[in-house]
Amino acid sequence: MTKLGVNIDHVATLRQARRTYEPDPVTAACLADLGGADIITVHLREDRRHIQDRDLRLLKQTVFTKLNLEMSVAPEIVELALAEQPAQVTFVPEKRQEITTEGGLDVVSQKKTLTSLIKRFKERGVVVSLFINPETRQIEVAKEVGAEFVELHTGAYANATTETEQRNLLEKLCRGADLSRELGLRINAGHGLTYKNVGPVVEEVDAEELHIGHSIISRAVFVGIQKAVEEMKELIYKHSLLAKTDRQS
Repeated sequence: MTKLGVNIDHVATLRQARRTYEPDPVTAACLADLGGADIITVHLREDRRHIQDRDLRLLKQTVFTKLNLEMSVAPEIVELALAEQPAQVTFVPEKRQEITTEGGLDVVSQKKTLTSLIKRFKERGVVVSLFINPETRQIEVAKEVGAEFVELHTGAYANATTETEQRNLLEKLCRGADLSRELGLRINAGHGLTYKNVGPVVEEVDAEELHIGHSIISRAVFVGIQKAVEEMKELIYKHSLLAKTDRQS
């Protein structure tokens, strides 16, 4: 079954709005774990707008599921990540002015840098994923630089306004997933996924991990984090079974 990575950044966003101590993202991670999260994901941004260095250190000590750190290639962030050694790092693009990550990493233009960084992390036993758009050249170079995973950016699909546009973008994701598998890359997916649009991605892209944050934390405002995670897990399980049945028929 596709695994669920719960991004808890927005818990820290709420805390940082008042520069106080609550709500605590470490507590959120524990409750997400109780709800069935397979992975806890955080993005340590250069401007520290939500997750802080202390959060990363505490999460490394307390998360018993897989800890996935989203990060830029900025030297300061790289050194912190190498020191803490989360189970997995996902390199993402980062712009100071953006509200959330707007697109995939340009692996082609950063090929030399990424090759060197990935080698350093792999020497420490850290799994490396690259957050990329489902484009042929980006996928090919992701393999060349030594990544084990690619996380396909689902944002365009999630933001589609018509059924035709959504179907076309889902097919693009599927083609990207197929190419990745042919090259020996493992596949994750994420960005903009919700309780309403996750089903087709589970059934057709067949990623190992889906990384979802905003929708789950938004739902948690009303039902609590543990329940919100349980509900997303149930959806993923249902659609995984449907996909398995379709493949067998």
